[in-house]
Amino acid sequence: MKTFLRILFMLLLAADLYGQTGGRVADWEKGILSDEQVSAAEFKNDLLKYDFAPLWISNEKWGDLGFIGDDYQRLRMRILSVVKDKNNPGTYLVTGKSMVKNNVSRFSGTIKLRTARTLKKVSWGVDDEFKDAGIKNAGLIFADYDLAEDKKQTGSGVFKGTLLTYWYIDKNDKLRYNDIDSAADGYSNNQFAGTWQSYQTGAVKTANWGDDRIPLSGDLDMGAGEFSPAEKYRKFDWQSYVDAYFSGNKKALAEERRKWWK
Repeated sequence: MKTFLRILFMLLLAADLYGQTGGRVADWEKGILSDEQVSAAEFKNDLLKYDFAPLWISNEKWGDLGFIGDDYQRLRMRILSVVKDKNNPGTYLVTGKSMVKNNVSRFSGTIKLRTARTLKKVSWGVDDEFKDAGIKNAGLIFADYDLAEDKKQTGSGVFKGTLLTYWYIDKNDKLRYNDIDSAADGYSNNQFAGTWQSYQTGAVKTANWGDDRIPLSGDLDMGAGEFSPAEKYRKFDWQSYVDAYFSGNKKALAEERRKWWK
């Protein structure tokens, strides 16, 4: 009976967190789509011919910024391969690795395009440096992701949620990762917002990550122009980031640049 009650309690907690997190993510998405600079017309079908894979594969330019749980424990995510499903052009097959503390886990799963919009006004970047680049269009997509860690690995589970990616189409009709405004304060892209659920216990935690910023990060991010973790959360594996990028500590910088996913 005690075991049953404990399992029931965990399921109720999980359902409650799913509801809370799902509500926040839905409001976040609704707010972005209702922005006056975002077109109301659906654009997903126009994008199915393009390949989003290169936009999602992690590279050296973007840092490993993410958190898991109420204490904003640092989460690092690396997407290592993305393949477009030949039979379903809106679905992508994904593999990668996650790291929390020193625990590294492999994961695999899918990203599925759900909705897309164009931007009414295309940014030309700082000092209009992209004004003559021949950009045909720019916009955003929301997708659903389901990334399952290897069940054989310690402390593993499943990441599920919503992905926001900004893109543009260049003069050669190629889809590009939109980093036009990467020098601007508050820039972000590839924003993953959702949950992680443990295989072993069924426990559910908020788990968000992204390029340059983390979506729905509460009071973790205190930076104005760039990401800066609040002092009270630095003990949850954020101190190395602060030492590396705000204090110039060489040892910390080496740790931040360590290819832990290899």
